[in-house]
Amino acid sequence: MKEYWTSLASLLGVLAFCQSLLQVIFPPELRFACLKVFNRVFNLFSSYCYFDITEIDGVNTNELYNAVQLYLSSSVSTNGSRLSLTRALNSSAITFGLSNNDCIVDTFNGVSVVWEHVVTQRQAQTFSWRPLPEEKRGFTLRIRKRDKSLILDSYLDYVMEKANEIRRKNQDRLLYTNSRGGSLDSRGHPWESVPFKHPSTFDTLAMDPVKKREIMEDLKDFANGQSFYLKTGRAWKRGYLLYGPPGTGKSSMIAAMANYLSYDIYDLELTEVHNNSELRKLLMKTSSKSIIVIEDIDCSINLTNRKKNNNNNTSTRNYYDPEMRCVSVPGPGEDGGNSITLSGLLNFTDGLWSCCGSERIFVFTTNHIEKLDSALLRCGRMDMHIFMSYCSHPALMILMRNYLGYDESNLDADVLKQLAEVVDKAEMTPADISEVLIKNRRCKPKAVSELLEALKTRANRNLLQNVILREKNSEDIMEDEEQEKRALESPPNEGSEFEEPCKKQEVEDEEKMK
Repeated sequence: MKEYWTSLASLLGVLAFCQSLLQVIFPPELRFACLKVFNRVFNLFSSYCYFDITEIDGVNTNELYNAVQLYLSSSVSTNGSRLSLTRALNSSAITFGLSNNDCIVDTFNGVSVVWEHVVTQRQAQTFSWRPLPEEKRGFTLRIRKRDKSLILDSYLDYVMEKANEIRRKNQDRLLYTNSRGGSLDSRGHPWESVPFKHPSTFDTLAMDPVKKREIMEDLKDFANGQSFYLKTGRAWKRGYLLYGPPGTGKSSMIAAMANYLSYDIYDLELTEVHNNSELRKLLMKTSSKSIIVIEDIDCSINLTNRKKNNNNNTSTRNYYDPEMRCVSVPGPGEDGGNSITLSGLLNFTDGLWSCCGSERIFVFTTNHIEKLDSALLRCGRMDMHIFMSYCSHPALMILMRNYLGYDESNLDADVLKQLAEVVDKAEMTPADISEVLIKNRRCKPKAVSELLEALKTRANRNLLQNVILREKNSEDIMEDEEQEKRALESPPNEGSEFEEPCKKQEVEDEEKMK
C-alpha cells in the first residue's frame, strides 16, 4: 500500500511538472491566440452565427433582454417543456418564460431561429455602484449566416414591438390628472395617476350598433395607421368630439375607447392650467398610446363662440383681439390671476407641439356644442363628431341584456312592440333607463313593467310640452300678423319717415312757380 501511494505521488508530481512546463512553453497569451484562431476556423466552416443578449449591460438593465423575455412568453406556453411563471408589478396577468438553460425555436418570415436562455454563476463580484445579482442571465440567439441581414434589420424590431404590445395588454391602465396648481410630484412629473379599472366596453355601451361599429373601425384604423400618417406627413393623432345631453354616456364612451385600445387616459383639468407654457409642458409629459380628455369644455373655461359674440356687440372685433382670444382662468400670480388663450389651446391640439409624441387621441366632451368656437370644431382638431343621443330601441335592448339578461326572445311580443313605439318619443337617457333597471333588477318582470310605465309617462309629458310650445308659437305668429295688419291699416301720413321730405320738396316747388 505504501508503494502505491508513493507511485501516485510521483505521478502527480510528473503531471504538475508537465503542466508547469506547458505554461512556460505556452503562455496565456499564446493559448488565447490559439483559441481565437480555432474559433475563427470553426466559424469559417460553420453555417451559424450567435448573438448574446445579457440582462445587465454595464450597470443598466438591457431593454432588449426584457423585450425578448416578454416576446418568448407569448409562445413558450405551448412549445416549451419547462416553464417559469412570473407576474410583474401592476400586471393583471401571469406570463410564461423560459427556464434556465432551456431552448426554443421561433419562426419569422419563414426563417427559423433558436433562442437559448443561458444562466451562469457570476464568478467574481466586480466593483459597482450597485450590487449585481449572483447569477448572470442572458439570451443567445442562433441564426444561419445567410439570414443575418433579415434578422438584424427586421426581426429584432418585430420582437420589441410585440413585447410592447404584450406589456400594454398585461399592465393595468392608468388614469392621470394634472396636479393642482401645476405642482410636481416626488419624481418631478406634473401628472398624478391611479389605476384605471373602468369596466365599460363597446359591448356594454348603450348605443346604436351601426354607429358603434363605425367608431371601433375608426379607432382600429388609427392604431394601425403609423405608416399611413408617416406617408401623408401628418402627426399621428386624432381628435374626437362627444356632444349631447347629460347622461347619454360620454364618459362611458371614453372608458370604452381606452379599454378597446389599451391606452392610458390623461384627464386634463384646464382650470388648473395657468398659461400656454404650462399647457405645453403637460403635453410633453404625456406618453404615447394615450387618450387626452377635456370634459365639459364649455363649462370648465370660457370658450364662447366668437361669431355669437360679434353679433351681440355693436363694434366689429378681430380674431386677434386679445379679449376674443383670451380665456380667463383664475390662478395664483402677481396680478391675481393667469390665463390661457384660445390660440394656445388650438396649438395644444393641432399645432407644432401636438406632434411631440405619437399615437395620441384628443377627446373633448360638451353638452352644448353651439357654445364652442368653430376653430375648435374643424377637422384636424376634432376629426370625428359623435352625437351621444337619447336612448334608441337598439340601445334599449343592450341595456336590457346588460342589466336583466333579456333579449327580444325573453319579452312578450306586445311589450316589445310598446317599447319600440314609445322609446323614441320618451327621449330618456341611458342613465335614466339604467337607474330604473338597477332599482328593480331582483324582479325582472317588475323592472320591464316599470320601465315601460316610465317611458310612457315621459312620452306623454313630452307630447304635452310640444302642444304647449306649438300653441305659444301660434299665438306669437298671430300677434305678429295682427301687428302687421294694424300697420297696413294705419293712415299713410302717420309715422312715415319718407313723406316729410317729399312734402317739403312740393312746397318749395310751388313757391318757385309763384
